[in-house]
Amino acid sequence: MRILVLNSGSSSLRFALYEGAGNSPLASGLAECLNSEDAGLTLKLPKSELTLPIPGSDHEQALRSAVILLKENGALTSAPDAVGHRIVHGGEHFSAPSLVTPGMIKLVASCNHLAPLHNPSGLLGIKIAQQIFPDTAQVAVFDTSFHQSLPERSYLYAIPRSFHEEHGVRRYGFHGSSHSYVAQTAASQLGFPLEHSRILSAHLGNGCSATAILNGKSIDTTMGMTPLEGLVMGTRSGDIDPGVILFLGKELNMPIQEISDLLNQQSGLLGLSGISNDMRELREQAADGSDEARIAIEIFCYRAAKSLASLTVALGGIDTLIFTGGIGENDAVTRTQILAHLSYLGLKIDPDRNSDHGWSSNGIITTENSSAQAAVIPTNEELMIARLTQSTLITSH
Repeated sequence: MRILVLNSGSSSLRFALYEGAGNSPLASGLAECLNSEDAGLTLKLPKSELTLPIPGSDHEQALRSAVILLKENGALTSAPDAVGHRIVHGGEHFSAPSLVTPGMIKLVASCNHLAPLHNPSGLLGIKIAQQIFPDTAQVAVFDTSFHQSLPERSYLYAIPRSFHEEHGVRRYGFHGSSHSYVAQTAASQLGFPLEHSRILSAHLGNGCSATAILNGKSIDTTMGMTPLEGLVMGTRSGDIDPGVILFLGKELNMPIQEISDLLNQQSGLLGLSGISNDMRELREQAADGSDEARIAIEIFCYRAAKSLASLTVALGGIDTLIFTGGIGENDAVTRTQILAHLSYLGLKIDPDRNSDHGWSSNGIITTENSSAQAAVIPTNEELMIARLTQSTLITSH
């Protein structure tokens, strides 16, 4: 079985191709800057990488170009057996992946107001894939479905319940494919039973979230009704006093859209530092003496540790803390700073293991005598979507 995975963004299209029961990777790629003259396509194969300018291309033209490249390079000899799609928000409708049907598309569209920047793009990816591969099964995998196991005490906000019942206002959680993948991988790689485990998963990148995973199921998470809640992120504020939003609107006369842009695109590391949302650049600036960069990093790490500590309440303790995402996997100093705040939980960092990102110790970055362990587990959301697509098709038959 060959499975094509699509992640359709507002101006980009990520794709990956997998084969067989073990979902062996055949190719991956990215089309970016779509609908502009700078649009380009990159294809990564096991032994080579190709780039192709596709000026002015939209999502459909980009996918058609990608399919041509995949065929020309022998990765795709005919239509794939299935296409798996990343859909950000499934609301309360989907607690598992779903075969794409007209009814399923309507339900996803009904959640568009909950993720206006993401869901329409995901639906566009489905529409285009159906046009290009009309006889191929399509499966939607939702960022939110992994968190549908949250209990009421975790997902309800302390406002009148009518807002949840009538308008769907609640915590949904995101990065579900990532948290699920790294939890499963950690259990297999580190040799513990997932069904008897207490895992904290910290997905740290431009978007950040942490999740408490008890016996393989998400029971609390930091992102909320939208991906704006929770940890400090690249450009997103994370948790903020709702009164600040009222102040911005009432006292500063800022319109709703302007407030949204401020909190989603101008805050986080970028807003705190006034320099960049890229942790690598902030590290360089801090090393050169920038107090703004240093404080932004300090706040990022402190708030991450504070949230992780609070999630241990949901678990009743901790066995394993997983770092993943661009920052979590690659920034040893950030991990050190976060773990310094969490040493009271029995997490004792091993500087040598941490400096090589756990590569020489099966991912583990804590000492042998730590009462809990921390590990670096690289995420692979596309592979998780391929697995879920395959299992959904098997179950449906």
